[in-house]
Amino acid sequence: MEEKYFVKFGKHMSRIGKKPVVIPSGVEIKTIEDKGEYKTQVKGPKGTLVVDMIGDITAKLDGTNLVVERKNETTASKALHGLYRSLIQNAVLGVTEGYSKQLEIQGIGYKAELSGNTLNLKVGYSHPILVTAPEGIKFEVKDGVLITITGIDKQLVGQAAANIRSKREPEPYKGKGIRYKGEVVRRKAGKAAAKTAA
Repeated sequence: MEEKYFVKFGKHMSRIGKKPVVIPSGVEIKTIEDKGEYKTQVKGPKGTLVVDMIGDITAKLDGTNLVVERKNETTASKALHGLYRSLIQNAVLGVTEGYSKQLEIQGIGYKAELSGNTLNLKVGYSHPILVTAPEGIKFEVKDGVLITITGIDKQLVGQAAANIRSKREPEPYKGKGIRYKGEVVRRKAGKAAAKTAA
């Protein structure tokens, strides 16, 4: 079962890998080879990102496109082929448009305050929870309950948002806590409601 899934995954990612990455105006891409290891540097208006490529995967410039190639036809190489193409595409979007995630705080007395690059979360504990933005990440707070995380690195933005959410995940009875904006939290009936229903 797992082997079949991996083969399908490799084929799917291989198809993605064959698509060239279009280099938009204002973006500069360099391919770097150092002792057999390849890196792709993506520089744009919002900053610079570097994608390290392991395995038998390389990239080369072709006019206004970047073409990601694999040296062999193994299932692992096919999977990595698509993975690195996606990572480079994400980097291009990151240095041109950036990424963002939003979190909502719900609960009476629950709120967030921003001091410099550090979040002060008051979410039902006896003490505030402090979260400092990692390098390359920016926090914004609106009305004390809406937190916006922005940056050029898609993975880093996602990790920062997940870290904040983990400080007080929404509980299943009243829904109090920190959730992604638009996230639907499955609610459970409390004991009193459950007895009434019974």
